[in-house]
Amino acid sequence: MSDIPNFPYEVLWGERSLRSVANLTRQDAAAFLELAPKIPVKTTVEKFPLDEANAALEALRTGRLTGAAVLIP
Repeated sequence: MSDIPNFPYEVLWGERSLRSVANLTRQDAAAFLELAPKIPVKTTVEKFPLDEANAALEALRTGRLTGAAVLIP
């Protein structure tokens, strides 16, 4: 077997951060959904056509988005 060549891993794995909001129990979700209209929780979504996926990634990477990016086919 040949050796694996050295290369900068940041080129291979370009992710900057990974965020998840799925780590909660069913009871936590039910409590949140009951509370959300009282706060109120406001969401922000920016739509991008699918062929502009790179622009959406760039906006996320540079922090120009304050909410979620959604790709529309």
